[in-house]
Amino acid sequence: MGGVHGGFAATIMDSVTGCAVHTMLEAGIPYGTIDLQVKMLRPVPLGEEVIAESKLINLSRRLGVSEGSLKNQNGKVLAHATCTCMVIRK
Repeated sequence: MGGVHGGFAATIMDSVTGCAVHTMLEAGIPYGTIDLQVKMLRPVPLGEEVIAESKLINLSRRLGVSEGSLKNQNGKVLAHATCTCMVIRK
C-alpha cells in the first residue's frame, strides 16, 4: 500500500514525547506513559526519513505532559501526539 503501519508512528510518538519528560527529570527518576493520544494526519511514506520533535508542556511532582510531531523532510506533519507520563518518585 506504500505506507507504514500506524503503529510505527505511535511507537515513535511514545518515545519522543517520553524523552521530553525524561530530559527534565533528575538522574535516576523513572517514569512511564499513562496516556498517549496520536492523531495520524498523513500516511508515513515507506523508505523516507522522518523527523520526530517534542516539547514539554508541564512537569509536576507526579505528572509530565508533553506533545510531539512526526514530520516528513518537507516539514509536513504526518502525526501529532500528546502524552502524559507518571513520574515515580520515592
